[in-house]
Amino acid sequence: MTFSVMVLGCSAAIPTRNRHLSAHLLNANERFCLIDCGEGTQFQLRQYHIPWKRIDYVFISHLHGDHFFGLAGLLNSMHLLGRTNDLYLYAPEPLQEILDLQFSASATTLRYLLHFQRLEMNHTSVLIDNQKLKVLSFPLKHSIPACGFLFTEKNPPRKVSTPRSFAYCSDTAYDPGIIPVIREAGLLYHEATFLHEMEKAAQEKYHSTALQAAQIARDAKVKKMIIGHFSARYETLQPLLDEARTVFPETYLAEEGGLIDCGNNES
Repeated sequence: MTFSVMVLGCSAAIPTRNRHLSAHLLNANERFCLIDCGEGTQFQLRQYHIPWKRIDYVFISHLHGDHFFGLAGLLNSMHLLGRTNDLYLYAPEPLQEILDLQFSASATTLRYLLHFQRLEMNHTSVLIDNQKLKVLSFPLKHSIPACGFLFTEKNPPRKVSTPRSFAYCSDTAYDPGIIPVIREAGLLYHEATFLHEMEKAAQEKYHSTALQAAQIARDAKVKKMIIGHFSARYETLQPLLDEARTVFPETYLAEEGGLIDCGNNES
């Protein structure tokens, strides 16, 4: 059984020639969760042979376009491809009106049930708590309301020593307030839009530097971290990785198509 994350997009704001917009896929013991859905996400799902019909949950962190502009197209493609099983969408409340308008304008009636679940943007909330998976949302510090997510395995297989977990911290300024929520996560994704030499710009735009992301990972005592949401100004990402590793050595780049295990290795 696997508890792992595939990066589908790692660029900030706009795509580049070789980086797509924010999207991640968590395989939580064969329950698939799509986390954010920037433009090009459905292309990436095809590129990496992801079975769309097996996506049970979609989580949208906030309503900047690079995190959700791909969603209406993906939902429509699922409809056209004959999806009939229910889909659960967790997102900021205004997204429901946006989707309703898009589907109304195109005279689209989805052939499957889309269950819209409004996120509480100002405090930590339990979104899912069943026999296999627990999911929390928690507020991030961004220019518009934004949430992070913590996915924790329940009743792990016997060969896994402790429950595995994945903390997703999308667009956010440096915020030690999230540390109690994500403490000791098996895998942390934290945005690292800029190098620390651009700390002032990061602060103004409510983003983080690679060094700040590493400070969060170190202080939260997570097992490992991937950084992403890279500014298009950076053609090469090695400097961001090098900067983060000066503080938190178990840092890795969010490489599209890469599969990262969440937490403890199987014994």
